[in-house]
Amino acid sequence: MNDEMTYGTSNTGANEESLRMVSSSPIGNEPVSDEELRPHVLDGFIGQPRLKAQLQLFLDAARKRDVPPDHILLAGPPGLGKTTLAMIVANELEVPIRVTSGPAVQHAGDLASILSSLDTGEVLFIDEIHRLPRAAEELLYIAMEDFRVDVMVGKGPGASSIPLTLPRFTVIGATTREGMLPSPLRARFGFTAHLDFYPHEELEKLIERSANVLGVNLDDGSAHELALRSRGTPRIANRLLRRVRDWAIVHDLIMVRPDDVKEALALYQIDSEGLDRLDLAVLNAIVRNFGGGPVGLNNLAAMVGEESETVETVCEPYLVREGFLMRTPKGRVATEKAWQHLGLTPSSDVSKTF
Repeated sequence: MNDEMTYGTSNTGANEESLRMVSSSPIGNEPVSDEELRPHVLDGFIGQPRLKAQLQLFLDAARKRDVPPDHILLAGPPGLGKTTLAMIVANELEVPIRVTSGPAVQHAGDLASILSSLDTGEVLFIDEIHRLPRAAEELLYIAMEDFRVDVMVGKGPGASSIPLTLPRFTVIGATTREGMLPSPLRARFGFTAHLDFYPHEELEKLIERSANVLGVNLDDGSAHELALRSRGTPRIANRLLRRVRDWAIVHDLIMVRPDDVKEALALYQIDSEGLDRLDLAVLNAIVRNFGGGPVGLNNLAAMVGEESETVETVCEPYLVREGFLMRTPKGRVATEKAWQHLGLTPSSDVSKTF
């Protein structure tokens, strides 16, 4: 099994998410890749100040002790910089990094092959670590604690287990669902970092840095307009910046003004709150067709012409987080903020539910 596989999912919601401009899923066909936009040292990483301070102390202590650091778990929503931090850790420690993902490891033997080929001090980065098979999880947490793997020799009643000693290494796991990790595996990580969504001010700094890499000249206020539409997520901010760059190239713009950002992203149906066509379709259906709700998930999905899973996993998390939508026992309800965003005024009966 190749340990540098392309990650992917097979569910409908994930496929729909990857097609959206405001998706936090990675897209690998950009002329300037995410790798080129990533900082390579911790000082260059924008945002997450508390996490950076914790991680800097953690790495400095390991360097002074002259031993590989404890294993690291990076947890948080997609697109916030978990992979970037893993690359930075390896770069700061000046060691190689091996990259794989939970879905790429189909059998415990695949993981055993990777572990047995690691060198002393090497970093093993496992993206989507919560999706490892159960047998691979058990093998991994033994390897993380005892630095050994048990290799089975033979089959049937005559099979025997031979322990293979491993050099000391560091596992960096990344997960969007920390709660899905079994307790024995989670307990093997010496440091857990939780990444949060970015405030607009930090996103502006990140956008300005990426603009310099991409050669985009942003006027005052342009980075702010982009940040407002980026849903608190650096990956989305960089993606929208690329589309604004395309707009600038086609229209022969030397400087990108705030109005240019608005026009460029309006072409892609992304509004000032970062809502796209699908988000607005959901809100419009609840408000205009169901009087603000409550409405059941299946009825809502049928109204917007999408799968229920897509509405629940792709649209709702951001709409709920930003206060446009509420989940109630009776169904989904549009908030007063949603009515106002659509330019409508809720009736007095609807207002009483807020």
